[in-house]
Amino acid sequence: MAEPVEDWRHGGFGLYVHWPFCAAKCPYCDFNSHISASIDQEDWLRAYLSELDRVAADTPDRLLNSVYFGGGTPSLMEPRLVGAILETTLSHWTPANDIEITLEANPSSVEAARFAGYRDAGVNRVSMGFQALNNRDLKALGRLHNVEQALGALDVARSTFDRVNFDLIYARQDQSLADWQAELTRAISFEPDHLSLYQLTVEDGTAFGDRASRGKLRGLPDEDLAADMYFLTQEITTNAGLPAYEVSNHARPGQESRHNLIYWMGGDYLGIGPGAHGRITRNGVRHETWTELGPAKWLQMVKSGSGSAGETALSRKDHASEYLMMSLRTTRGTDFARYESLLGKPLDSKEIANLKENGLVHEEQGHLIATPEGRAVLNAVITALLPD
Repeated sequence: MAEPVEDWRHGGFGLYVHWPFCAAKCPYCDFNSHISASIDQEDWLRAYLSELDRVAADTPDRLLNSVYFGGGTPSLMEPRLVGAILETTLSHWTPANDIEITLEANPSSVEAARFAGYRDAGVNRVSMGFQALNNRDLKALGRLHNVEQALGALDVARSTFDRVNFDLIYARQDQSLADWQAELTRAISFEPDHLSLYQLTVEDGTAFGDRASRGKLRGLPDEDLAADMYFLTQEITTNAGLPAYEVSNHARPGQESRHNLIYWMGGDYLGIGPGAHGRITRNGVRHETWTELGPAKWLQMVKSGSGSAGETALSRKDHASEYLMMSLRTTRGTDFARYESLLGKPLDSKEIANLKENGLVHEEQGHLIATPEGRAVLNAVITALLPD
C-alpha cells in the first residue's frame, strides 16, 4: 500500500521561527536559549529573511495555517523584525483566512510595552510565561518578573490581542496540593481562554538537573502527589470550561493553539533559526529537518548559504510511530484508518484490548483516545502500542 502523498494535510502547514536569546537562563529550561551581551538585530533579520527564501523554494503553493515565534524569548525582538519576517513570509505562502500568528513573551513591563508593535506587525496571539503566581517560586524558578508585573502584562496583552495564553508550572519545590489548587483557582479567575499547565520536569543539562544529581534539589513532590496535582488540574479546568485538549494544554472551545495542533496532528512545518526542527513531505515521504544549534555558527552558515544542519527521510514505521505518539497526546486521539494507511497494518488489537481493560484508552468515531487516566501514564500507553 502506497503512503498517502497528502497525509500532512490532516494537520495543516505551519512555520516556526526560533529566536535563541533570553535575558537570563531559567534553571529548569532545556531549550536552545542563550544569553548575549549584544545582538545585531539587523544581522539576524537578514539571516531570517534569507532562510525564509531558502525553505520557501522547497514548499511552493502551500496554504499557511500558522506562524509561531518561539525561543528563547521572542519578545526581545524589535517589532520591526517581526513585521519584516511576517511580510516576507506572507509573500511566499498564501495565508489561511484564519491564520494564527503567535509570539512567546515574558510578562515584564518592558516587553509588554512592545505588544502594540507586535500587533501592528501582524501578531494576533501572544503566549506568556508566567510559570508561577507567587514571588517566592518565581525567584526559585529564575524568573525576572514578579506577580504584579505579570498581571500588568496580562492586562496589556488582553487589551491588545484577541487571543492570549499564559503558562504555569506545577509540582514545584515545596508546593502542596492545596497550594496548587489555590494558585490554579486564581489563574482561572482571570478568565483565560487558554492555559498551558506543565508539570515541572528536571532535565539533564539544566541547572536543576545538576542540582538534582548532587542531591541539592529538595522539596519536589513524590509521584503520588504529582499525580494528585495532575488530576486536580483536570477537574478544576474542566469545571471552569477549559478542558484539556492535549496533555498540558487547556482551552475554551475554538481557542486551541492551531500551531501546536499542527505538531500533534501530524501536519507539516518548517523550522528556521538556531536549533529549529521541521517536518516536510516531499513526493509522499515525510522528512525531518534540523538547523545548526549554536547561534553564532548558525548565523555564519546562513551567510554562507544555508542554516540547515541536515535532514533525513522518515520510514513508514517512523512516520506512523510519530503520528501515534503525537496524536495520542490530544483528546482527538489517533485515527485508526490514518494510522493503518501510514504503516500498512493496523494498531495491535490485543494491546488495545489490554489498555481498554485497564481504563487507559477508549474508542470513539474511528479514533483511539487516551482516557484522563491514560494521559497520566501516556508514555506507558504509547510504548505498548508502538509497532515492533
